[in-house]
Amino acid sequence: MRQLHKLSLFSSKKSRTALASHNVLANVPRRPSKTSKAGLIPYIFLAPGFIIFLVMIIFPMARALQISFYNWGVFPGSTTTFVGLHQYVREFHDPVFWRALENSAFYTVFTVPFQIIFGLAVALLLVRKIPGRGLFRALFYIPVVTSWVVVSLLFKFLFSTDAGFVNWLLRSLHLASHNIGWLDTRWPSMITIGILGIWKGVGWSMLIFLAALMGVPETLTEAAAIDGAGLWRTFISVTLPSIRLTLSFVTIMLVIGSLNVFTSAYIMTGGGPQQQTEVVLSYMYHQAFVFLDFGYGSALAFTLTLIVFAISFVQMRLFRGGVSRVIR
Repeated sequence: MRQLHKLSLFSSKKSRTALASHNVLANVPRRPSKTSKAGLIPYIFLAPGFIIFLVMIIFPMARALQISFYNWGVFPGSTTTFVGLHQYVREFHDPVFWRALENSAFYTVFTVPFQIIFGLAVALLLVRKIPGRGLFRALFYIPVVTSWVVVSLLFKFLFSTDAGFVNWLLRSLHLASHNIGWLDTRWPSMITIGILGIWKGVGWSMLIFLAALMGVPETLTEAAAIDGAGLWRTFISVTLPSIRLTLSFVTIMLVIGSLNVFTSAYIMTGGGPQQQTEVVLSYMYHQAFVFLDFGYGSALAFTLTLIVFAISFVQMRLFRGGVSRVIR
């Protein structure tokens, strides 16, 4: 009985002590946890970039969408009238727009596969330990960082009809009996612009593929060699599946960049002759800044934006999120 009485006294004292400590702790102000403080830090660092994105990207897109619904008056005192979807209906009845869209599509189909094939081939060569590979990597990447204006003027001179180096070389090698008008007609001009795009873009593809190839485990290639697989079989069965996600990323980025071709087409042909080599962005530029039809120019720009978004969405669905995993 005495032991039970002592045990009850001890338990009652313990409960009173716990209750008192609970009341004291309840009145103490809580400090922000380290977890909540750390959770705000990423947003603080992301805020400046997000604000710049809103101001430089989202706001101009919204403004262009607004202008596309108006017959926009440019000069002081000129009237701006709301025309609704008239600019977009005008696009569907504009043969120059469809020709420009066809030229942009041709440029994409012509340049993207070659950039991928040549870029991957160069990366496979330069991933090996060969003498001077650092120099060759730099040489292949120089066109990427060279100004589009400079290389466009260079190619315009090289493919000039009368005094171009390419025509002189073809005649000297007896491969052509007369000068070829590379920039005088539609399809030769588009092929010439495409050659420039391939030459300038191979270095970028090479760099991305080079980083992916350096991440391929050597144990896989060694195991394939032990099994008797040759270079081509190793590439198909080991290398290509290992860089599949990078391949999808490169494809999507090249398609987006090719649909936005502008500088080379504008400098080399100016959309001529008779608007035969217009691409969507050059046609938009002429409508907005030459003819000062900002409403129609904005409609052209926003239509191209929707096309790029749609194609990118389809590609990402086809690749099943491979690009997002590469970015992460």
